Amino acid sequence: MKKLPKLGCACEQHDLFPSEYRTSVVGKDTTDGRNAEVSIIQCKLCQRIWLKYEFLSENNFEQNRWFKGIIAKKEVADLKPEDAVEYLESLTWYICGGNYFDNEAVFSEGKLDFLEN
Repeated sequence: MKKLPKLGCACEQHDLFPSEYRTSVVGKDTTDGRNAEVSIIQCKLCQRIWLKYEFLSENNFEQNRWFKGIIAKKEVADLKPEDAVEYLESLTWYICGGNYFDNEAVFSEGKLDFLEN
């Protein structure tokens, strides 16, 4: 897999403004009761396309977290919500954030950090 560069663009941060990207909802991943929202985001600044996976806990606000990684335009059409975790885990890096990560944007790789609900 080709190593994707980190560009230092605003889209690599957690606090994007809606005016900085376009978004479209793929659907919900209900695997193992996660009930996570899966969407595609395209940065208006650098034009990169991101797969975003957002897990919101109904029971504990502190467990809310999101993950996003670069996705090729040709892979977007065939993406199913339940494939999002496997796709993100296959990347050389992705970004995660949310309350669970103290609202910091953190670069990571490998398995997504999920807790039992």
